[in-house]
Amino acid sequence: LSMKRTILAAATASSLIFLAGCAGTGNLVSAPSVDLRHVEATEIGFSGQTFLLAFDVHNPNPFPLPVSTISYGIELDGYRFASGSTSGGFTVPASGEAEFAVSVELNLLQTAPPLLYIVKDSLEREIPYELKGEFGLDIPATTPLRFRSSGGVRFGEISRQALKLH
Repeated sequence: LSMKRTILAAATASSLIFLAGCAGTGNLVSAPSVDLRHVEATEIGFSGQTFLLAFDVHNPNPFPLPVSTISYGIELDGYRFASGSTSGGFTVPASGEAEFAVSVELNLLQTAPPLLYIVKDSLEREIPYELKGEFGLDIPATTPLRFRSSGGVRFGEISRQALKLH
């Protein structure tokens, strides 16, 4: 009977240590920094606009981060510009950097007319942005990594040409 109790106690202790280790795995992964590098209008028309958002990611961890999903929200000059979720499908190298891009379709004429002026202003100045989101990782027992950043962004050359045509 004493041997059974010893084995049961050892098994319980081992299980608790294992569960504690799994629960803490998410805390062992540091969140990457993510910056909006540029915004490019790929199509501009009266019925809608398509923008390509390019991001830089820096991984502070000593191991790669396989990104499986991305959720994001972006404000330009205080106005909600775009938000959504998409599959990741890329890996940020250990202590390294990677880039990714997201294409978004909007109808600024209907949803946010003030953003049209912000897009036009980006020809002359950097537009302040706020970025929030999270990466889902293809690493077992990890929680999504949240990121947040702010800065200034200018629209790309293609955007400037497209905007000058209208």
